Amino acid sequence: MNRSVLYALAAAVLFGASTPLAKLLIGETSPLLLGGLLYLGSGIGLGVARAIRDRGWPPSDVARHEWPWLLGAIFFGGILGPVALMFGLSHASGSTASLLLNLEAVLTALIAWFVFKENADRRIVLGMVAIVAGGVILSWPVGASGGDRGIGPLAIALACACWAIDNNLTRKVSASDALFIAGSKGLIAGVVNCTLALTLGLTFPAAAVTATIMTLGLLGYGVSLVLFVLALRGLGTARTGAYFSTAPFVGALIALTVLDEPAGPTFWLASALMAWGVWLHLTENHEHAHTHEPLVHSHPHRHDEHHEHEHDFSWHGSEPHAHQHSHAVVTHKHPHFPDVHHRHAH
Repeated sequence: MNRSVLYALAAAVLFGASTPLAKLLIGETSPLLLGGLLYLGSGIGLGVARAIRDRGWPPSDVARHEWPWLLGAIFFGGILGPVALMFGLSHASGSTASLLLNLEAVLTALIAWFVFKENADRRIVLGMVAIVAGGVILSWPVGASGGDRGIGPLAIALACACWAIDNNLTRKVSASDALFIAGSKGLIAGVVNCTLALTLGLTFPAAAVTATIMTLGLLGYGVSLVLFVLALRGLGTARTGAYFSTAPFVGALIALTVLDEPAGPTFWLASALMAWGVWLHLTENHEHAHTHEPLVHSHPHRHDEHHEHEHDFSWHGSEPHAHQHSHAVVTHKHPHFPDVHHRHAH
């Protein structure tokens, strides 16, 4: 299996598990402070990991023209998104919230296709339609309990929209250091939301609860985001979002088994539609003759068919390694995704 697919699935498992677990912590503090602490735990933990890895704090490899993309991703995905999700969780069941998070993949793909012109074939579009249908059925007001309707699902949908924008903006910087990208997002978003919460008169929960929230944030938001960025680098935005859409099924499973939440026929019908949509994405194969235009960039890579270049420095053969390198014009045919080397028109 493609390594980038494994990154996306691992990211999905970590994030999916964090949703129902975060619901358990809703009563311990406000949604605003909870979202802030989740990201603060992510930022601090990943910052420490980067400092240990690099034996210090070297400058980032994010180019100057890429910073607006990264700051936009932090604003939508790190500041607005988690607060909307935590608010939605306080007005919806964990299982319903977990499945509604599938809408993130749909919105991510729509933005990727129509705004950033990423390729989409019939199979991917059909899968997205199935996921949307599942989300609509899950939120339909007839015969539903009040806790899973109205403002709760709307807030979760808003969180999905924020993260969809975040995913597409993050793709623009996905060739840079994933630890720095995820750590910066966590630290900035965590500080902003926690500062805002304290300004509004909110107080931190007990030390043990705060540590639990921050640890959950490190795993479910931090490590998950690092893996997501690595997947973006290799799969492109829409397809990474498709694999990541398995996350709600992990969350729903935990909500039903650990939280002992009930599940009616509507829930299972929505699950079946969403599962079919995800399967269509997972079984996609995209292959055609394509041309690589000249490109100069820097990212971790191995010497494969896309990296047949010489080095103007001493190199001992260790891979993967990162340095600025040039790609010459080449035309060939092989199965591929819209990764950092295949963002061509069709």
